[in-house]
Amino acid sequence: MAAFVSRYASAFLGVVTSARLDAVAIDHQLDDFLSTWDGSKELREFFQNPAIPAVQKVGILDKLNAKLGMQKELRNLIAVLIDNDRISAVSEVAAAYRQLLQQQMGIYPAEIVTARELGKEEREALMAEVGKLAGGKVDAKFKQDASILGGTVVRIGSTVYDGSVRGRLERLREELAG
Repeated sequence: MAAFVSRYASAFLGVVTSARLDAVAIDHQLDDFLSTWDGSKELREFFQNPAIPAVQKVGILDKLNAKLGMQKELRNLIAVLIDNDRISAVSEVAAAYRQLLQQQMGIYPAEIVTARELGKEEREALMAEVGKLAGGKVDAKFKQDASILGGTVVRIGSTVYDGSVRGRLERLREELAG
């Protein structure tokens, strides 16, 4: 991630926080813009073309905003990215903003890997336990990997908790070999 991405994300979080904007509404509007951005190669090429003046690009942004209905603060973030020729990193800025917002709210991203599909009650119970490990709420992404044989592997940030059968077998093998 480029250094400027975190600066834009931090600045935008500061704007959202100080203006007491509805973070959920901003998130939906950001999703709408990113869906439009990702869905239109022509739009991306237009905004990323250095031969087109930024004023013209912002004019198109305003026409697009008439349909999307973004709040002025989000529209301004995108306009600043255009003005500074950083619009190609809009998805990275959005991801960094969302990560900072979750940190501010005490929500930690977690990846939970299981050998089999879990039911709703099992997921909720597991998320509660992972929340205790993280020291707050977790935004969990579940993945399946039959190679772990059973149990779970949880990744919170850079910390990995390996409670898988495969992990236990590997630790036992190391103990026996040592």
